[in-house]
Amino acid sequence: MPLAARPLLQATTLEPVRLATPVLRRDSSSPVLRRQRAAVSLLFALMGATTGSWAARIPDVREQVSLDDARWGLATTASTGGSLLSLVLVAVVIARVGPRRLTRLAAPLLLINAPLLASAHHPVPLVAGLVVQGFATNLLSTPMNAQAVQVERAAGRPVLSTFHACFSLGQLAGGLAGVVAASAGLVPAVQLAATGAVLGMLLAVTARWQPPDDVVPAHERTRLRVTPQLALLAGIALLAALVEGTTVQWSAVYAADALGAGAAAGAAALACFSLAMVVGRLVGDRVVERLGRARSIRASAVLTACGLALALGVGTPLAAGAGFALVGLGSACVVPTVFGLAGNQPGTAPGQGVAVAALGMWPAFLLGPPLVGALAGLAGLRSALWLLVVAAAGIAVLAGRVRPPAPGSDDGTGRARAAEVGAEAGVGTEVGVGTEAGVGSEAGVGAGAVRR
Repeated sequence: MPLAARPLLQATTLEPVRLATPVLRRDSSSPVLRRQRAAVSLLFALMGATTGSWAARIPDVREQVSLDDARWGLATTASTGGSLLSLVLVAVVIARVGPRRLTRLAAPLLLINAPLLASAHHPVPLVAGLVVQGFATNLLSTPMNAQAVQVERAAGRPVLSTFHACFSLGQLAGGLAGVVAASAGLVPAVQLAATGAVLGMLLAVTARWQPPDDVVPAHERTRLRVTPQLALLAGIALLAALVEGTTVQWSAVYAADALGAGAAAGAAALACFSLAMVVGRLVGDRVVERLGRARSIRASAVLTACGLALALGVGTPLAAGAGFALVGLGSACVVPTVFGLAGNQPGTAPGQGVAVAALGMWPAFLLGPPLVGALAGLAGLRSALWLLVVAAAGIAVLAGRVRPPAPGSDDGTGRARAAEVGAEAGVGTEVGVGTEAGVGSEAGVGAGAVRR
């Protein structure tokens, strides 16, 4: 072989390797990517603010409708039916219509329904509004998490926990707005209408910034397959939702009644959990980047189990507050991390993977708190809550079987995806797919995906 030909041949043979090697850092300062991140953050904050405002005004709405505890509890199951309907619907259609179209339908529906629901003075419109609320909430939840996965890919580093922190902060802001409005004598419908108007204007400005849909052509579309990894992730999501939902429902009752510390101590225990969860989500992306997804889930589960053991084992109000704070820190990033993994499964579109994980969570929120209540009736609340320690241990065990997507795996849209090589390989970042996230070369990240 002539010597002069060697550099040309060498460049030719090395070029595919260079193109296939994942770029560990994307240009997260790109204006397009910043706008996309802001738009998706608003969706999370919008859902949090709406649910927080509604929760704060429930006592007033309940008084309007004149329902006792038993009837109110029965009426609120209507939202559960609506949420299940939308979860199944989204799992079926999201690869066909894309998450952006679904969020543009769900977010306005949630905002419009909130004041109508709050204006109910009879059980019939109340139940109807609760069905729509449950439907709209989950019609928005899965697509916005799928969009968060798109932004995370483009950013080239974990960002999902920050999005979920926006939900938590929005929920806190909505709750505070409800308290202020109630103190000022504003009826619930007026307050939720005002909240919705502000959020609606922000949504109108940012809707065009959302990551564009990458709808899969019919001839390339694959049927939803629940792979072993997706089933594993759904199981982790189920256990995480059991811990989180049950802690929200029972932590205050445990401190106030089981420990006999009174209502103030109960409220403090729940506040410790909620505030710690916000903090955990604000810093969680850095932890995931440092440890990797599987190890961060395992570490979170161990921290959760330790917090529960402290709260339940010591059995004092101070230990309960400290223990539930650890539970909040440990629970904060498990579900966002699971969504990130589910949205990056080979052979599955991001929205479909997130939908499977969301479906896995659903039974826990429905059955978890009543199950603990039934066990508490048999053995006492303190003994019943040890079930959550078992659930946290189960998460730690299952996390050991989590596997990152393989190099060049298809993402379910007919495009090959770069491997997640970040923190799982000790590097600390995850590779994004520029064109699928709708940022491409305009965002300065190049074409991270190619047609198979």
